[in-house]
Amino acid sequence: MSSSLPSRGPAPPVDQMNNAELARMIEAEHPYRGKALFELSDRIAHDDDAATKVAMLSRLTSLRAARLFDRVSLAWSGIIALLAAETAHARMVAYEAFYALEPAEQKDLLDYLEVPAIEEAHPRIA
Repeated sequence: MSSSLPSRGPAPPVDQMNNAELARMIEAEHPYRGKALFELSDRIAHDDDAATKVAMLSRLTSLRAARLFDRVSLAWSGIIALLAAETAHARMVAYEAFYALEPAEQKDLLDYLEVPAIEEAHPRIA
């Protein structure tokens, strides 16, 4: 009995896609939605539209359920990227995305970030 996973095919050229294309790919639960989210997240510091899209996408059930590791979901990675960008717009939409989470998930994220309140979180992304 072989239980091999289906081939995902070649990764799309996300670095050549615009924000709307990346967002559609994520919403459609494309096999490379994580790669698309990371590309969009890389744009946050200099692109308010990317920040807004990441914040909105973090509300998707599919991203909240998709785990990168341990408790960290794709949704959390988006919120963390928003916080790390340290722009006024990115932090504002990060707070909105955080408060859209269920209270238990908010508590888990605060525990993960080791802060008592989301406004005190200043994560660094290497």
